Amino acid sequence: MTIGTRLYTWLKGEPVGTDSFGNRYFRERGVADQRRAKRWVLYNGEAEASKVPPDWHGWLHRTVDTVPPAGGGSQKPWQKEHLPNLTGTPLAYRPPGHVLQGGQRDKATGDYEPWKPV
Repeated sequence: MTIGTRLYTWLKGEPVGTDSFGNRYFRERGVADQRRAKRWVLYNGEAEASKVPPDWHGWLHRTVDTVPPAGGGSQKPWQKEHLPNLTGTPLAYRPPGHVLQGGQRDKATGDYEPWKPV
């Protein structure tokens, strides 16, 4: 978090809530029309936008005006737990044949013929 964000939050921010990841959400204080007040998040740890759960994402982007409940929204039985973007980390998905997975792909089968210049 930059010093400008910290100062703006201290001067103008009104705390709204916290999510399960420890991210803190704020809206602009002292605005007559709360529908036009700025909304922002202070991340817990590295600033990564994929760490924002769906219910808070909807609030930040004004899809919904109500602040999500403290324990998070009701989750359907088919929904998975929220995971942040793992690209660039050791836990990132690497398909078979990826250089970091050994680099050996299965041979192509069927009617595949590689292009050869004439």
